[in-house]
Amino acid sequence: MKITKIDLLHSEPVEDGWRPIFVRVYTDEGIYGDGEVALSYGGIDNAAFGMLQDMAPKLIGMNPLENEKIWNKLYYGCFWGYNGGPVVFGAISAFDLAMWDIRGKKFNVPVWMLLGGKLRDSLRAYASQLQMGWGVGRHHATSPQDYAQVTKTAMEKGFDAVKINFTTFKEDGTPYSKFDQAPYLSQDYMNLIEARLKAVRDTLGPNGDIILENHSLTDKLSATQMGNMAKKYRIMYFEEPTAPHADNLAYIHEHTGIPVATGERMYSRWQFKDRLDKGAVQVIQPDLGTCGGITEVKKICDMAYVYEAAVQIHVCGSPLVTAASLQMEAAIPGFIIHEYNVNTEMPKMLGLTTRTYEPINGRMPIPDLPGLGNEIAPSTFEHSEVIHIG
Repeated sequence: MKITKIDLLHSEPVEDGWRPIFVRVYTDEGIYGDGEVALSYGGIDNAAFGMLQDMAPKLIGMNPLENEKIWNKLYYGCFWGYNGGPVVFGAISAFDLAMWDIRGKKFNVPVWMLLGGKLRDSLRAYASQLQMGWGVGRHHATSPQDYAQVTKTAMEKGFDAVKINFTTFKEDGTPYSKFDQAPYLSQDYMNLIEARLKAVRDTLGPNGDIILENHSLTDKLSATQMGNMAKKYRIMYFEEPTAPHADNLAYIHEHTGIPVATGERMYSRWQFKDRLDKGAVQVIQPDLGTCGGITEVKKICDMAYVYEAAVQIHVCGSPLVTAASLQMEAAIPGFIIHEYNVNTEMPKMLGLTTRTYEPINGRMPIPDLPGLGNEIAPSTFEHSEVIHIG
């Protein structure tokens, strides 16, 4: 089997200006595979699309089943990418996902079977980023009552776990700056955060789980300040309390007692090993669309299992990368919970692929179709910038 041509897609803007980026890899056996770079927002999508254009010609004529050979060719073929980084690793991720999609279709099995078989038949999920609100026409949560309402909506959809950034918006709906969030949170700010957190706990009840999400905008001191206040509300884990610097994350865990989660800004097994060695992370969150794809993330998950760190794949892309994430989480022993991101369940985003995977009573189904279990929709080709390679 050989790769004959590749299509690169940069979609038209969908909700909130996101522009998802896809690849389709074709073979001489008529089988094709799809992949995605999970960098569709945040001012980096053009760079990621350009990186795909640099890498794609290197793959023409290669055997797509030789994923290790391909991964290493792309990694070592980019002189500036040896230590990882979102643009280089995002492009590698997209191509790697496509290779696994081809492999599954070639052998007529889901990817989870190629990873050793599924260990569970469905995946517990949490509703993520509820401060943004739900659905079309949503408004940002600002008052404690808003936070109670978005939590109630999540519960009505079957979720018993939520992830919220309580530090994002002021009471008037404008965002707090990075410098409002570090190095010290004012008492008024702390009181607002606690009122919001208490409203969520009171609504969710004693048996639900709350994940704190700070998007790396607090620092070692302000995150510790917040964590010590929050721990009485029985926090499941504290995601990105600061940038993923090992010593600072270890300090926050040591001084709050709350498990720390990070990974969406880490891009290789070497970066994860450093944090695990230093006890800086208890829940790892690699993203299949930015961390080197299935080939790399499987290595990272196996390594984390040795450290007894749990795994929650970071999910912030189209339903294509959601399907890939479900495949991985079904097969790894260290899985803890799946991220259902409300930013990615908007109608235009869901229309980018042929299928969607939605929770049933707060649990995600596992794809059973060959390959990743999802494909780029034909209409996405019509509404994207498309570059043909080969």
